Amino acid sequence: MADRSPVLQILTSAARESLKPLGLTQQGRSRLWVDDHGWWLGVVEFTPPRTAGSGLHVGAMWLWHDVDHLAFHVDAVRVGSELFRTEDQFTRLALNLSQQAAANVIALREKFPAPPDVARYIASRPVRRGFLWDSFDAGIAAALVGDPDTARHHFERVLREEPLAPWMAEAQEKTRELHAMAADRGAVTAWLTRAVGSCRSKLGLDPVPLAIS
Repeated sequence: MADRSPVLQILTSAARESLKPLGLTQQGRSRLWVDDHGWWLGVVEFTPPRTAGSGLHVGAMWLWHDVDHLAFHVDAVRVGSELFRTEDQFTRLALNLSQQAAANVIALREKFPAPPDVARYIASRPVRRGFLWDSFDAGIAAALVGDPDTARHHFERVLREEPLAPWMAEAQEKTRELHAMAADRGAVTAWLTRAVGSCRSKLGLDPVPLAIS
């Protein structure tokens, strides 16, 4: 259901107050704001309920996934939706949500200042059974920190999955490439740089010099 007319305007006003000074940009006239770090994004979504109102979802997206839509690969915070009742009530809610978003954006920046920090974070996380992208990301992380044996182990978990959908077959094709180069950190870095550049183009983001090292 579409927002009642004041909702998006109030959310945008609150986000401009809290997020724009941090350098985030709004995606068109949507509920999505992006914190661009070149090879990863901080993503803020003021999540819409079935009727007018908003919740909040903040997280990080790894651009090496090379997709044409925003995604959350790491969750920083989720806040359930509250409904629009009055402009005063929703203005207070929007300001609170935007302040929470800003705090979590800053926390993500501090957590992931450089690619090695991301690689160490991913490598330290337990890989959930049946979550193909967990193994994919863990393999990339291990290759980036110079552990090709662990990288191959994670990539082989991806390749053992039955490709039940086209996206799974595509993921496995990428994984085979990465598996073959797991011992060559420079080749993995070059692969990631190309994937990130392609993803930025698909998302309509400006090209930027990338330093994944």
